[in-house]
Amino acid sequence: MALVYDGSTHAVMMATPQDLEDFAIGFSLSEGQVESASEIAELDVVEQDLGIELRMWMTPRAGQRLVARRRATLGPTGCGLCGVESLEKAMPPLKVVASALKVSAVEVEAAVASLAPAQILNAESRALHAAGFWTLAQGLVMVREDVGRHNALDKLSGGLARAGVSAAGGILVMTSRVSIELVQKAAVMGAPVLVAVSAPTSLAVRMADEAGITLVGIARDDSFEIFTHPERIVVDDAPRARSFNFCGKVTTHAVF
Repeated sequence: MALVYDGSTHAVMMATPQDLEDFAIGFSLSEGQVESASEIAELDVVEQDLGIELRMWMTPRAGQRLVARRRATLGPTGCGLCGVESLEKAMPPLKVVASALKVSAVEVEAAVASLAPAQILNAESRALHAAGFWTLAQGLVMVREDVGRHNALDKLSGGLARAGVSAAGGILVMTSRVSIELVQKAAVMGAPVLVAVSAPTSLAVRMADEAGITLVGIARDDSFEIFTHPERIVVDDAPRARSFNFCGKVTTHAVF
């Protein structure tokens, strides 16, 4: 997939060829190419022999901002941290997610349980990740699949943006481990709770803590672990807690 802005290719990605409009918009939002989906005036999906071009034409203001950003960029960017030329650009300060959302342990487990039945493509291929958005009022609002976990979240981000749905009122749930890139994308979405079936990296924990995101990992049918901001998770019984050293400080790591 080639992501093309105003006729200039920004990145070439490997992706599953479904929900490509969502992918183009979500990638653009998470990469800071646009501030809102409305800044993409036109979007064309053009199939070619070697792949697919996602051609986006920007509004004048967004286009001017994009040109200025290209001039300030020394090297190309790509999936994850590939091509990033400095540590500062790899880990820019994240917008702090401020949310009064509270979810129960039962709701976290319900969000995780809702994802597998909705993975239609993975049921056929056994090779795809999924990202979903769950709320207490609606259950699983939306799910997107891709061979790459980053792409799946970008597709979900774009799908929610196109539908006018804010991620601030529910739970992001994923089938993968949690990397720093997923935390960065969740922060851009304004998502207060990120839940995954596998473990996070230590850097993802650090960034989620700084961004004010409740990070839940190793989520199973009957248990999960909270790595950051446990105050958003409401439980009836007191959690078993243990402490561990992380970046020179002691952090509470709650296990349910």
